[in-house]
Amino acid sequence: MQTVMPQISMTTSDGFESFLETRHEPDWLTQRRRDAFALYQALCETELEPEEYRRIDLRLFRPDSYHLVSQQPETGEANQFSTLMEHRGEFGGSVAHTDGHPVRSHLEPELVEQGVIFCDLGEAVSKHEELVKEHLMTRAVLPEADRFSAWHAAFWTGGLFLYVPRHTSIEKPLHSLIGLATAKAADCSHTLVVLEEGADATLLEETASANEKDAGLHVGAVELIVAAEARLRYVQLQNWNDSVFHFAHQCGRVERDGSLQWTVGSLGSKFSHIHQDVMLDGKGADAQVNGVAFATGRQKLSFYTSQWHKAPNTHSDLLYKEVVRDRSRMIWRGIIDVAPAAQKTDSYQRNDSLILSNDARVDAIPGLKIEADDVRCTHGATAGQVDEEQILYCMSRGISQDEAMHMIVNGFFQQVFDRIPVEIVRETLSQSVQTKLGFNN
Repeated sequence: MQTVMPQISMTTSDGFESFLETRHEPDWLTQRRRDAFALYQALCETELEPEEYRRIDLRLFRPDSYHLVSQQPETGEANQFSTLMEHRGEFGGSVAHTDGHPVRSHLEPELVEQGVIFCDLGEAVSKHEELVKEHLMTRAVLPEADRFSAWHAAFWTGGLFLYVPRHTSIEKPLHSLIGLATAKAADCSHTLVVLEEGADATLLEETASANEKDAGLHVGAVELIVAAEARLRYVQLQNWNDSVFHFAHQCGRVERDGSLQWTVGSLGSKFSHIHQDVMLDGKGADAQVNGVAFATGRQKLSFYTSQWHKAPNTHSDLLYKEVVRDRSRMIWRGIIDVAPAAQKTDSYQRNDSLILSNDARVDAIPGLKIEADDVRCTHGATAGQVDEEQILYCMSRGISQDEAMHMIVNGFFQQVFDRIPVEIVRETLSQSVQTKLGFNN
């Protein structure tokens, strides 16, 4: 018999006040939440930004159908998820959340001694208040971005805080699990990563559902703050079940000679929309963005990516690879934006889509906005179906049709896999492709 968890509405003023009563937070944070909820109510009366949302049909989304779970889950609930990466490698620390509540947290003692902080974001508010206050939704993801960002700012629960001090290097990757276990539950987790000057770290994050049927909602945010000469590798694999709505605002900011490698894997959810910004703020800043997406059934996956060049001699390279099958749909809108001061910018964006059925659809729209006159910016998008002659060629040499399809799809993604330095991520993505194709051997 399933336990009935106390529920909190996310769309009403009474629900918001009930939510605040469950929190024991500093006044500044409570006020930020109140401001964000008022902004959310106002933005719900206005149209969403047409360029980003015009191709997205939200008529089937009912915000009042979902609720926050106010009761802390049992500690063992973190073990009920079938994760993609958690058991594939050795980690220097891990944090796990279920229904927006922390259930497990660990960091190796030697990293604690070096001043590394890796814990639940709520815990960080109480133990490292000034650090969180300085960075939480002040520079990267802003509440006023749109109604979903404001909604998140009002109700965020759970998530993690990673802080790496100056010139500190973390050799082993860190792992984060975000899970949904209750029907119609909402997850509003927030990932906040701050690397000080010269720091180095790898964070692998994944989402998962406890079962294959329960509907759920994720309204999340990711903020990656990379200081001068720091290096961050961040991976997020979204693997909800096919009944979850997923909305996320994500932003990375990179200072002088800093480096950010950001990999996004989108495999699950009923509907997903990710707004992803990379802002190169300092001279010589570098960002590589990798995307792997595979949609089947009636899934709809949407991405809005921006590469913002704000300083001279910056470099960005975005490559998204997507596969659609059945009646699924993929939407990608990308923009490279170069400020007048960002001379000597070198920026590239590319989106490639492979269509495996006649009823699947892809919309891929790259774009440029350039205000400097000494830059190199290129972009492109391709979409096409599997060549039947390739399938027949493989089968004529004793390879089954399933094996041939896997070889073709895996080869299509290989260009992205080769860019990812973390072996367990490459292995996980390759295995996930097999699973989406319907076989695992």
